[in-house]
Amino acid sequence: MVKLIHTLADHSDDVNYCAFSSSCLATCSLDKTIRLYSLNNFTELPYSPLKGHTYAVHCCCFSPSGHILASCSTDGTTMLWNTHNGQRLAVLKQPRGSPVRICRFSPDSAYLVSGAADGSIVLWNVQSLKLYRSGSVKDGSLVACAFSPNGNLFVTGSSCGDLTIWDDKMRCLCNEKGHDLGVTCCDFSSQAVSDYSRCPSFALVLELMMKKCSRNLSGEQGSRYFRMASCGQDNQIKLWLISLADLLGCELKYECTLNGHSAPVLACAFSYDGQMLVSGSVDKSIMIHDTKTGSILHTLTQHTRYVTTCAFAPDIPLLATGSMDKTVNIWQFDPKQHFAGGGLEDEPKMSIENWSEEEVSVWLCAQGLKDLVGIFKMNNIDGKELLSLTKHSLSNDLKIELFNLISVLQLRKWSRA
Repeated sequence: MVKLIHTLADHSDDVNYCAFSSSCLATCSLDKTIRLYSLNNFTELPYSPLKGHTYAVHCCCFSPSGHILASCSTDGTTMLWNTHNGQRLAVLKQPRGSPVRICRFSPDSAYLVSGAADGSIVLWNVQSLKLYRSGSVKDGSLVACAFSPNGNLFVTGSSCGDLTIWDDKMRCLCNEKGHDLGVTCCDFSSQAVSDYSRCPSFALVLELMMKKCSRNLSGEQGSRYFRMASCGQDNQIKLWLISLADLLGCELKYECTLNGHSAPVLACAFSYDGQMLVSGSVDKSIMIHDTKTGSILHTLTQHTRYVTTCAFAPDIPLLATGSMDKTVNIWQFDPKQHFAGGGLEDEPKMSIENWSEEEVSVWLCAQGLKDLVGIFKMNNIDGKELLSLTKHSLSNDLKIELFNLISVLQLRKWSRA
């Protein structure tokens, strides 16, 4: 269950972003201000609002410790603030003064990324407050950024739809067309995915089966995968896996597409356990998805204009959403009620190997493969059986041609892109 417990209505213009630390909530707006609230009772802190930007503030984010807040603006600067007293610590000017759309701290607080409308991206040294590295994307404005949980890489998203992976030396590792009409936001799950068997994408599970059949898994066992979500002007949310294997280098793998929204999706964010993904849209709705199955757990419709931002709190079951209606809504949810409708409630981290026959059926439906449910049920296929299927058993026993199925799934993926 998710319930609205508080509404903040202090901004005088569109709310562009919100962010949590362990003790407070920060919001920023087209009204040029940043506001901070205590999580104890949602009262505004004595030194709020923070004023210093001369144009709209597009993004704000806390350092991992919560001691520093960064904000960026159309005025071409990224500012750092002391969260204990509201004192401004630094003004970082973007090269060429381009409007700064996004900013992010690295997980160890050593660096801060700022991305701008001219495609420039700067990696700042937080300790020295000096420019450490800089670069740029080929086309479009930088509008999205997220660090991997281990801090070894970060991803940027552009208004022309590209997702670009960079290492901590600002070397471009990978570039992928993510959303045809432009990326709007991206976020990493904090939980690493150790192998494909925890991924909801049917194509990836089949890939795992093929590798098991050929006994060619030895090279995959040392790989680590990070799940990332991106959303865009194409109304879609896409889930990706980013691998960091020593022999393979960096690889961005498409996992699946979530199609619940009817208009551009402007924001997405993972819960801190990685089990839920929230999204906000031009259709004025907020959707909370289960990242294992892709199913929609809750749809919230209290905002009266576009939903521009959403964020989960790190330590308590709270969700904040901001909108062009000038408000920020605070939602409280029960983390134990992970699946809507009284289905799967007790084991959000269950691997495929432990799935029941019914859970396999639920998963098939979530992937748009309802036609296979009858075949799988008739053959009593649970999670363990699913992972033990071979090419022979798929084609001869179940009458499913593995490679044809993969081709169909790839065709579905392209048609959604």
